[in-house]
Amino acid sequence: MLSLDAAAVRRATPWNELMEAIAQMLLDGGATVPQREVHDVALPDGGTGSLLVMAAWVDRELLGVKAVTYYPSNAGTDLPIISAGYLMFDGQTGQLAAVLDGDELTLRRTAAVSALAADRLARSDADRLLVVGTGKLAPNLALAHAAVRQFGVIEVWGRDRAKAAAVARALEDHGLPARPAPSLDVAVERADIVTCATGATSPLVCGSLLQPGTHLDLVGGFRADMREADDAAVVRSTLFVDTRAGAVLAGDLAQPLADELITSDSIAADLAALVAGNHPGRTSDSEITLFKSVGFALSDLAGAQLVHRRLGGDISAND
Repeated sequence: MLSLDAAAVRRATPWNELMEAIAQMLLDGGATVPQREVHDVALPDGGTGSLLVMAAWVDRELLGVKAVTYYPSNAGTDLPIISAGYLMFDGQTGQLAAVLDGDELTLRRTAAVSALAADRLARSDADRLLVVGTGKLAPNLALAHAAVRQFGVIEVWGRDRAKAAAVARALEDHGLPARPAPSLDVAVERADIVTCATGATSPLVCGSLLQPGTHLDLVGGFRADMREADDAAVVRSTLFVDTRAGAVLAGDLAQPLADELITSDSIAADLAALVAGNHPGRTSDSEITLFKSVGFALSDLAGAQLVHRRLGGDISAND
């Protein structure tokens, strides 16, 4: 059995290979992916956190399950808000094959999914990227998007300007043209791609500021009370999701759906349809596109399989 830490997972998931692995598993269509379970957990400060359980498998090949905790009470401390572990099992024998650092796997596959979607939804000449958020996912998102296209400017915005500056410096160390954004509204107004990874419960991105041709990527919110963009952003955009069943439960879509500002038919396509070419994605340079992702277990499985193949041999019986 392999036990793989964050550094090993990171080395084994180069961005383009990871995107290809996720796309291929979506195209293959042979996996079973139950709806993820989200359980409320009481927090020490009296608030409510979450325990998420996400499973996926390919019969007689491989099985994987990830457990994730969401503890917003850790904000402002040295402890992470989100923690995860991933178990991979041999589909032939049911034996545990690998234990992976779930935090790193989540960061990598989440950013890869966003970049994979943006490759089909953002304008081909998109030159300015805005990253909203300063957590661990923020630099990963920038790096994944930069693996798909070259940016002239990458701006980072966060409530804490010092943290935004730190993320920008880290991206500069990777050779990217990054800088902190002094104003969120100004940065939104001039961005070609806006990617958000926050725990916000009230909108940060004003839809009225989105310019024609902008691509908006909403990653952070996964519960009905979480919101990163306002109603105007949703109504003005052509909507795409990672999975329909999961995305409609998150506040960015759940709240406009409840208010009848949009319907389920307003969602143009999911990622599987985009990857398969069943939907063309962006249809004009002036179209505003919005991709809402909440995470899906198939992408975890694809990432874990890639890690295992590169570092420990393929546990798949058919390859």
